[in-house]
Parts: sequence; structure tokens; C-alpha cells
Amino acid sequence: MAEYTLCKRFNKELGVMYDVPVDKALSVVGELAHRRCTSNIGRLAYLLKTLTVMASMLDYVFNKLGGLTMKKSRKILTMAIALLLVVSITACGPNRSGSNTPANTPSNQNANSGGADTEENVAPEDLVPEEGAELLVWESKEEKVFTEEIAKQFTDKYGVKVKIEEVAPPDQVGKLTQDGPSGLAADVLIVPHDHLGNAATSGLILANDVFAEETTNNNTEASIQGSTFDGTLYGYPRAAETMALYYNKSILPEAPKDFQDVIDFGKTFTDKATNRYGIMWETGNMYFNYPFIASTGGYLFGENGTNPLDIGLTTDGAIEGLKVYQSLKEILPINSGDINPDIKRSLFNAGDVAMDINGPWELAGYKAALGDDLGLAPYPSVNGETAITFSGIKVWVVNSFTQYPNAAKLFANFASSKDAQLLLNEKVGAVPTNVEALEADQIKNDPYVSAFAEQAKNSQPMPSIPEMANVWAPMNAALPEIWNNNADPKAAMEKAMKQIEDLNNGAAQ
Repeated sequence: MAEYTLCKRFNKELGVMYDVPVDKALSVVGELAHRRCTSNIGRLAYLLKTLTVMASMLDYVFNKLGGLTMKKSRKILTMAIALLLVVSITACGPNRSGSNTPANTPSNQNANSGGADTEENVAPEDLVPEEGAELLVWESKEEKVFTEEIAKQFTDKYGVKVKIEEVAPPDQVGKLTQDGPSGLAADVLIVPHDHLGNAATSGLILANDVFAEETTNNNTEASIQGSTFDGTLYGYPRAAETMALYYNKSILPEAPKDFQDVIDFGKTFTDKATNRYGIMWETGNMYFNYPFIASTGGYLFGENGTNPLDIGLTTDGAIEGLKVYQSLKEILPINSGDINPDIKRSLFNAGDVAMDINGPWELAGYKAALGDDLGLAPYPSVNGETAITFSGIKVWVVNSFTQYPNAAKLFANFASSKDAQLLLNEKVGAVPTNVEALEADQIKNDPYVSAFAEQAKNSQPMPSIPEMANVWAPMNAALPEIWNNNADPKAAMEKAMKQIEDLNNGAAQ
């Protein structure tokens, strides 16, 4: 733990280094020489800080001591440069002894599933928080009410204080990249699972090692797949997200089973002149339209989303489904850019849109607006094929730079347990991943949550490999071409696929 204490102390002392004695500055730099910086970010950050300290020391020596002879000045300068080289090599070079390897060492994670500060092969029941541990947790504004309650329960059980800061989950990995090496990031954070690959390859998160067996046994296969990258379990699953079909039962007593049924109804209800539509969804967003690719045999990446060299956007099945997508323009005759969540929400709440494809985040608002008239059903089938939606898994992860890895792992496990997931459902309507929680009456007797849970059974976790980041822009440009301009689906997909491949090759280079 000493290296983490040093990092925080070093950050604080850096700002006043001009005003401390040279021997104290040398002491700080000497300690820093024992800090192994294994990630590229860590190497750069600490090398820059070392250079700053050396500059401060030289400034102190030459400007404040004065009276030095040229010979002594050269001697001091030589010693300073030599010390800088030693610090640079020692701090960022290989740790051959293995005695001071920090928790964020990727090689150490591979060797013992992560967490050099966690005792090797420790049993879950034997893991205890570090003395004096305090945790910082990042949470979304919308779900903070859950984390406040679970943090209180954790503190009561383990005596560890937990502070919560609001950070949107999609922004957390970026913020961790920036603040992790300096010790300013959260100890435990939430990662949408498609961001997991970037976080793992950058050495930003610790593997879920101590609780790996418990986590795997207690959660759905899809959530474990979403919490795993390159064969290593990193996440502690907390909730599943997918999409389903909201409908207004005062307009449609029963939900349509297939998109042909949707089209048949839409022809009788849609009236663009009065701004009334049988169905509305974000037609330009690949997340909501993936079923038109996957349900009939297409895919993004092969081998369960892990092979970026195998892109299945131009298969016969993908094109078949996209033709169904294109045909729906007849009953939703507006361009994709004119549809956004606020417009759609307003029209659905007012009864001017009969159906909406959306996720659980809209459930509370729609229930308040429609009451008993709100219906929820699985995504309609595509050309008779069961709809395969994306599933997003929200997972807790532990910051590899944490000063308290044991306490952080305990919190991540505690906050993803059966009871925690049922509490999250109670507070915000989230869909559990814990298999026992899914069988609880609280879930099974809720027609809305159970509908999402049913759709989740026919979902695919969004790929978590880094190349997934290269998919969104090309696909979110191709779909509007098909929808707005009636472009040939195959030509649009070929263009998107080429752009994705180029981005992947650029990233690889």
C-alpha cells in the first residue's frame, strides 16, 4: 500500500516543492524510485512529475543557495541528471523482485487474476478491508438513490465510509483514464460492459478474482459474458438492459407479435397531418435497430462478438432484416433526424404514438403518464424470426489505482448481490442479472420488469472489444441513408463495413 500513499502525498507536495528543503525533495524522489509505473499513462504521468521535481530542486539549488563554484555547480548538475535517470529507469522499468508490484500491474493481473494488494488465493470469506479504508464511488444521478442506501448498508457491515459522486456511466472510463493515475478517481465505478475492453486493455481496472466463482455461479450467462474480456472476469454484474415494445392498451389491447402486424396496424392509425403514428423509435440509432440485423442471421463481430476480423453486416440475413426495417417507413413517414427521445416521449404520453421501442429507463415516466393503460411486450419478430436485441450489462468494476483494493472488491461484490439487485429494482426498476433475484416474486409478479427479463433471454451482449467503438459512427450514418433516402441496404452496409474495417486497421496501427 505504500506506493499508493506516496502517489497521493507526492501530488500534494509537488505544488509546494519550491518551498521545501532539498533533502526533503530528494527523499520524495528517492521514494518515487520504488514506484513501478506499468501502464503507459502511469509511465508518462510519473516521469513528468519526476522531471518537475528535478527542475524544482535545481531551481532551489542554483537560485536560492547561491555562492557555488562552477566546479560544484557542475557536480550538482551531474548528480541531479544521474538521479533523474535512476528514477526514470527504476520507477518505470521492470520490477524484478515482485515485492512492490502495485494493484494496477497488468502482468500481475494475468498472473493471479488481478490485485497485488489482495492476498493470493484468499477465500472470499477471509477478505477484509484495509485498516482505515475509505471509498469513493461514482454513480449516475438517476440511480444514486440506490447507491446511497447500499453504501449505508456496506458501512454498517464493514465499517468503511463510502462517498458518492455523480458521474454518468458512459463518462466514467474516460474520467478514470484521466484521474486514475493521479489517485483522484473513484475506487469503484460503473462500466457499461461495451466499455470494458478499453478499460481492461489500458490497465485501468482489476480483475474480479476473489469473487469470480461466486459471481459466475450467481448471475446469468449473458451478464458473465458481458463482464468478461479476453478470458478474464473483470466485472461484478449489477443490472441488465435491453429494449422492448411499450404500447398504449387504450389504443392496442394486445401487442403485435411480428413487424408485419405492426405495419398492418400502422396503416390504420398513422396520420402524419395530425402528427399521429402507429409506432415510433429512434430509427437512426443502431442500438435500437440491431434486431433488424441479428434476428435474421446478421451480426456485428464473429465468435460471440470477439473477432473484429469477422464482420457480418452484409450477410444475406442482415440484408433481409434491413429490408423489413426499410419497409416500416410507410407507417413512420418522418426522417430519422426528426425523432429524438423528448419528441417521442411527449407523443407517446399524449396518446399520439401507439407503440415505442425503448428501454427500462423510460418505465417510471411512462407508468406515471399512462397508468394501467401502459403495456410492455417483447420486441416484435422480424420476418417471423424471434427478435434478437442488444443487451447492455451494467457492471461494477474496481479501479486498478485504488489505495484500498480489498475494500473496493468487497463493496463491488456487496453492491451486486441478490439483495442489492432487488433493491436496485425497487428503487429504479432495473432488471436483475442475479438468477435468484430473477425468480423472486418481486420480479416475476411485475409485468413490466418480467417483460424486459423475457426479452433479455433473446438478447446478445453488446461486444466489449475496443473495436466496438468504431461501429457506431458508420452504422449511425448508414441507417439514415436507408431510412431517409431509400438507399439500397446492401450498398449502405458495404460502405459502413468498409469504414469500420478502416477504423479498426487504423486503431491497430
